[in-house]
Amino acid sequence: MILTGPEITAAAHDGRLSISPFDQAQVNPNSYNVRLGPTLLTYNAPVIDAHRPNPTRETTIDDTGFVLQPGELYLGHTLEEVGSDTFVPLLFGRSSVGRLGLFVEITAPIGDIGFHGQWTLMPSPVRPLRVYAGMKIGQIMFFVSVGPVDLYSGKYQAATGPQPSAYWRDVAPLRAVVL
Repeated sequence: MILTGPEITAAAHDGRLSISPFDQAQVNPNSYNVRLGPTLLTYNAPVIDAHRPNPTRETTIDDTGFVLQPGELYLGHTLEEVGSDTFVPLLFGRSSVGRLGLFVEITAPIGDIGFHGQWTLMPSPVRPLRVYAGMKIGQIMFFVSVGPVDLYSGKYQAATGPQPSAYWRDVAPLRAVVL
């Protein structure tokens, strides 16, 4: 089951989910609009290594906006901190943004029960596109879970700003090769 707009509002007020800042005007019939935060990250290295931390460059989106380029990997974030210990959140791009040729979240739209923080986005344009901090970029839906709940306590908990991949933390240490 998916939460309706009125139920999202009720759950935000009674603590079953958290959205901060919460704005009633961002509630839709069955989702909540989230806005693009002011920070973007891009990776510096010509090759990204999944087994190691990768250096990034931070860009702040100013009042004139920022032009996203096709073929570049950007990490953005939601302005809102969102989470729930009760519902499963899913984040998708808004249709109005998709009609501009911007994919917001292709590979990781599902959130874990128990995650609370700003969501990292992976905005990917099909052609150059100017974006602005604070623009409504995505929408989060909340689903009822069934069964025992094991709350998220992973490496991205309480995220603020865009988070680069921490996949390398999941990899067993590489052993030295003896020749």
